[in-house]
Amino acid sequence: MDVIGTIDSPVSNGHRFILVAIEYFTKWVEAKSFKHVTKKVVANFLRDHIICRFGVPETLITDNAKNLNNDIVDGLCEQFKIRYRNSAIYRPQMNGAVEAANKNLKKIIRKMTEKHRDWHEKLPYALMAYRTSIRTSTGATPY
Repeated sequence: MDVIGTIDSPVSNGHRFILVAIEYFTKWVEAKSFKHVTKKVVANFLRDHIICRFGVPETLITDNAKNLNNDIVDGLCEQFKIRYRNSAIYRPQMNGAVEAANKNLKKIIRKMTEKHRDWHEKLPYALMAYRTSIRTSTGATPY
């Protein structure tokens, strides 16, 4: 799980961040835009968009950002028996799948937007484009 942002072109609803999670085997990506990425926002995203939709993940890997590493997420992981791991500091390769997804999502959104302020409206389409593209590592689409 990782955060894209601060996005320089805030949208009319004030969103400047995208919280991104990827399932490492299938490369399925979930993402949602937010005004701020607080520890409560991260925990709610994990609960509502990952656990309640897809089931409990075995492991959660994040970088060392304070909003991703906090007592609320720790409690949620403990409650659902999720192993919680941090990637090594200054080694984004350790969280490489989500970093690659971030790069590709940003590229897709950039190509889809005519006005930079409407990027949040294009996020669902960018996710669809990403999910239906063949991953070289699996030879299949995540969809």
